[in-house]
Amino acid sequence: MAKIAVLGYGTVGSGVVEILDANAESISKKAGQPIEVKSVLDLRDFPGDPIQEKIVHDIDLVINDDEIDVVVEVMGGVEPAFTFVKRALEAGKSVCTSNKELRGISRRWNSYYQTT
Repeated sequence: MAKIAVLGYGTVGSGVVEILDANAESISKKAGQPIEVKSVLDLRDFPGDPIQEKIVHDIDLVINDDEIDVVVEVMGGVEPAFTFVKRALEAGKSVCTSNKELRGISRRWNSYYQTT
């Protein structure tokens, strides 16, 4: 089973979780294994939302969780998104992002990476 952490639970993050849940069977077939959202990182709590049991407020809980294979970053902005993505990659996790600002940084990744 592939376990995923979603960083951010705003409009995009909640949509990612909803799509993964609604299309779990189809996605699992295409991936060749079941997919599960294990954690969602956000500053806020979501009482009454089924995701609340998966909400974490500390990135270290995602980075240090050996069960999490994939990190989906949908926070937006450069920081703390860049630092979180960098740490996830350094921990050996696959990362997917929709963040245009991070994609812009990727063009100058080497120089930025060496200064942070």
